[in-house]
Amino acid sequence: MNRRDAVGLAGSAALGAWTALAVLTMVVVGGAGAPLWLDNGLLGWSVGHRPDVLRTLARGVTDTGTGVIPYILAALAGFLAVRAVRHRLLAAAFCLVCLGVGQALRNGMMELVHRPRPPRGDWATHASGWAFPSGHATTGALAAGLLMVALTLRAPRGATSARVVVGCWGVLVGLTRGYLGVHWFTDVLGGWLFAVGWLGVCLCAAGRWLPASFLTGTGTGTDSGTGTGTDTFRTDTSALPANTAPTAERPPEDHAPQDPDRRG
Repeated sequence: MNRRDAVGLAGSAALGAWTALAVLTMVVVGGAGAPLWLDNGLLGWSVGHRPDVLRTLARGVTDTGTGVIPYILAALAGFLAVRAVRHRLLAAAFCLVCLGVGQALRNGMMELVHRPRPPRGDWATHASGWAFPSGHATTGALAAGLLMVALTLRAPRGATSARVVVGCWGVLVGLTRGYLGVHWFTDVLGGWLFAVGWLGVCLCAAGRWLPASFLTGTGTGTDSGTGTGTDTFRTDTSALPANTAPTAERPPEDHAPQDPDRRG
């Protein structure tokens, strides 16, 4: 997949996620924050299936979806995404900004929607603030998405198992929020949609404005500001040995015709 196609795919994913999130948000707001669809059923199942081992495990997983760990993963994504050492700090900063701004925007949306959390008696861990969209689900999915993209850039035909592990972690962080009773399932779904939409915006921005050499570490590219992702490489024939220069540039040699009857 070339750069133009990758930018188009990211843009399409972002548009689809934002559209779905807008619809879900309107339904939540229209219902005054009341549980939707399977929210009550999934919460009831979670409350009834919480053995001590799974509850402890879920708390451990959910704790990795906030604090310093997602930022460490985002910085790691930046270091892995580019090959040129001089660009790695800038790429890490870009990923950190993507994650930080995404969290801030998600928090603003949460304050606007004002959806209450499930009943406190069903909680199995600490929580604060409003419910929609889930902050842990958003942060975990954003960090996982950045790292998966970085692994894809570094090893397009490999690292499948690593991407699966990272993706499963991002999903599990969100699922534990519903399992521990501090979010409705639609809060988690909203967090995932927000993460996909924002990640798509960040990838589109990177694909359009960063030169192709930023990721590859080779060539300067004639279209570094246009985002088409094609580099032009030229062959320097001046460094070639004289006897390997193109034949079209070598003057023809003046040989006298051979006389078959002449003997030396």
